[in-house]
Amino acid sequence: MTSVAGVRWGLVFWEQDGRAHAGITGPETRTGTAPVPESATFTGIEFAIGTSLRAVPTSTLVDGGVELPDTTRRTFRLDGARWETPGPDDAEALVERLVRAGIVIRDPLVTDVLLGHRPDASGRTVERRFRAATGLTRGAVRQIERARTAAELLAAGNPAAHVVAKLDYFDEPHLARALRSYAGRTTRQLREGAGGAIALDLDQPLTS
Repeated sequence: MTSVAGVRWGLVFWEQDGRAHAGITGPETRTGTAPVPESATFTGIEFAIGTSLRAVPTSTLVDGGVELPDTTRRTFRLDGARWETPGPDDAEALVERLVRAGIVIRDPLVTDVLLGHRPDASGRTVERRFRAATGLTRGAVRQIERARTAAELLAAGNPAAHVVAKLDYFDEPHLARALRSYAGRTTRQLREGAGGAIALDLDQPLTS
């Protein structure tokens, strides 16, 4: 499967060959190829930009991740405690418990920046806290998010010229370069649904 660049971290749970696994996935700054074993089943939770794990700096997860130890079908270990392994229907309940326990935290300054507000802090402080929370610069987040939106619009059938104008790309070659870097697809492949499986879900919900 083609892995698309993304700015969010997540938790993923999977079973393969009778064994249960859990891991933390990090932001990805480029496209790549991700293995999807036929015998495995997955449940994933993707967290909003500006949230992070208390015990794991997001910067250490960029373009990578870590597998969590001592995972069973019923429970997994995170931040020194055991938690019930979620299925698709109770992922939100797990997120609420992690937030209440202070294991998942949010920097409100990052949220303000993403909403277009100007925090009462120096530019250096804003950038430092933004990178601490997301593992990325504000510029990298903008570029990756724009490319993902472009890929989604093209996959939905929008003409390239419309996407260029809507997302303020300089021209179609500029759009094409961004798609190659962050989505691993050409404009034509996205519009035709060609190129094989791709990690781009138009209906995927995000935590808030």
